[in-house]
Amino acid sequence: MSLNRNDECWCGSGLKYKKCHLGFDEKLEKLKQQGYKVPSRNIIKNKKQIEGIRKSAEINNGVLDLISNNIREGMSTEKINKLAHDYTVARGGVPATLNYNGFPKSICTSINDEVCHGIPSENVILKSGDIINVDASTIFNGYYSDASRMFTIGNVSEDARKLVDVTKECLYKGVEAVRPWGFLGDIGAAIQEHAETNGYSVVRDLGGHGTGLKFQEEPFVYHYGNRGEGMILVPGMVITIEPMINAGSHKVFVDADDDWTVLTEDGSLSAQWEHTILVTEDGIEIISR
Repeated sequence: MSLNRNDECWCGSGLKYKKCHLGFDEKLEKLKQQGYKVPSRNIIKNKKQIEGIRKSAEINNGVLDLISNNIREGMSTEKINKLAHDYTVARGGVPATLNYNGFPKSICTSINDEVCHGIPSENVILKSGDIINVDASTIFNGYYSDASRMFTIGNVSEDARKLVDVTKECLYKGVEAVRPWGFLGDIGAAIQEHAETNGYSVVRDLGGHGTGLKFQEEPFVYHYGNRGEGMILVPGMVITIEPMINAGSHKVFVDADDDWTVLTEDGSLSAQWEHTILVTEDGIEIISR
């Protein structure tokens, strides 16, 4: 769509194009002509949308804080699910995973060699030595937020604790690589380098994604790759960074019994941390953590 300088901007801000995204679009067009991959307008959020995502994230962050304060040895993963569900609904939110493509629960709980998408159950009881990822996603007034945290249960081995710690470091290496007008590939390169330096592998079959107006939007966020490659990151983009790091091989498979739970192919431990990130004019904002 071609706009004149005095037309209302395409982003929905209500401002004139010349005072809003004209310079932005000119910069993107120049980069596109130079052969770079640039984002489409529909994945760039305006101020109203960003504020909506922030409000969703307030609930989502509260869910994970509540779980942080209550998770313990002897608890079932269904009990964790109920805590998350009740907290979200009481605040006017909707658990984004519930019934998403048939997923039956309000959060994902992935233990030990489960990489992601583990289904909470009354029959799965946390025991000393377990490591668990709890992944929460919230819809509030039509806006989405997404984050996950790792928890160590009881007496965890040094190997397991190191994996959890290094995976969190990988997340922040990826976050630190985000900069406006930088490259999506910078994120994956930073994560991969730190994981492999510590003797771990990065899951390649899954990754982060755009979010905010839908659960999963473009772009796909690789957690491995090369610097200076991939889509240009621009102000207004909202993405998740959620590295899944394995102690052994990067290869994974989906459990045929539930068609959801992703596990390491070699039975090695896996860990994951996730934040939702807003690219700003001068850096980033961690919206959901």
